[in-house]
Amino acid sequence: MTRDRAHDWIDTNRSNLVDDLAEYIDHETPSDDPELLQQGLTWIEGWLTALIGAPVERQAFSTSGFGDTVVWDLPPTGGSHKSVSVLCHYDTVWDAGTLTNWPVAIDGDRLTGPGAFDMKGGLIQFAWAVAALKACGLPNPAIRLVLNGDEEVGSPSSRQIIERAVSGGGPVLVFESAANGAVKTARKGVGIFTIDVTGIEAHAGLDPLAGTSAIDEIARIVLKLHSASDHALGTTLNVGTISGGSRTNVTAGHATAELDVRVTSNSEANRIDAVLGGLTTADSRATVAITGGWNRPVMERSAATGELFKVAYSIAAVLGFELREVSVGGASDGNFAAALGLPVLDGLGPVGSGAHARHEWISIDGMVERTALAAGLLVALA
Repeated sequence: MTRDRAHDWIDTNRSNLVDDLAEYIDHETPSDDPELLQQGLTWIEGWLTALIGAPVERQAFSTSGFGDTVVWDLPPTGGSHKSVSVLCHYDTVWDAGTLTNWPVAIDGDRLTGPGAFDMKGGLIQFAWAVAALKACGLPNPAIRLVLNGDEEVGSPSSRQIIERAVSGGGPVLVFESAANGAVKTARKGVGIFTIDVTGIEAHAGLDPLAGTSAIDEIARIVLKLHSASDHALGTTLNVGTISGGSRTNVTAGHATAELDVRVTSNSEANRIDAVLGGLTTADSRATVAITGGWNRPVMERSAATGELFKVAYSIAAVLGFELREVSVGGASDGNFAAALGLPVLDGLGPVGSGAHARHEWISIDGMVERTALAAGLLVALA
């Protein structure tokens, strides 16, 4: 079969995939370092051009303080009139200098290094899948590749670019890491909110009734927020940090809580909006203000996404393995595409574990297998 042909070609290039990933990891790309992000992106675009050719169109968008977002348009081959979008962020959570104490290492089937799993291996797999189709004379659809350098901090500068890039297009493939080998067909929506309470300062010992404690109020609010979680529905509210007050003998005049919210449906997002909108203080002299918002919309499993998964499942079967799907609590740029009504298949990247952890690793066998899956999927979508 043609997909087996591509798989064989990819397997013969196993060492090249590994070498490319190791070199990519050696270009540190922390989300908060625009200079290193630019250097990493320059390497990425040069490497992509050498491997799969230059785009027919390139758009670049710069925002101060963040990595650039670049959109590549790759032409269809084999007479295809279809199109797909591919999302790959190139920033990582790892600080500059992490490689000094944690260089790339290979132990049998495992490759470790900062960003290998989340998600540098994903871009390597996508690019080598396209290279395989070219080498084997197989068709691919028109591909719009989005490379952004701010995903790990919530995609504040790239969100609108991503939404414009994928809008009106075909299926969206996200090369984030797999979840225990499974692709992701649903993700929770994420909200990040700040609750600020203003009280009245007074001497806590001499005149305790003259003040109103913002810390007392924030404590009550935290209990109310946590009680709004509904684990059966997959809704979680977590106040991760609290700060406030000035001295032990001063009634706290200010307190702040940082809230993370995860929901699996838009109806739950609406319910949480109502909870936040209804927050009040027990003492009318204190006030509460809420800032922030929904960082990423819910990625619900649509019927179209289900059909896209079926295509991937059938290709995996040809390749000799069973592909599973899963819903996860973390969010990605795929959430933006799903909110536009597009079919999204996420988690097409590396098989491994340890995202954002010092034991982050990927399977080299898995990298070959999933590159072949990506190649087959592109052929099917062509």
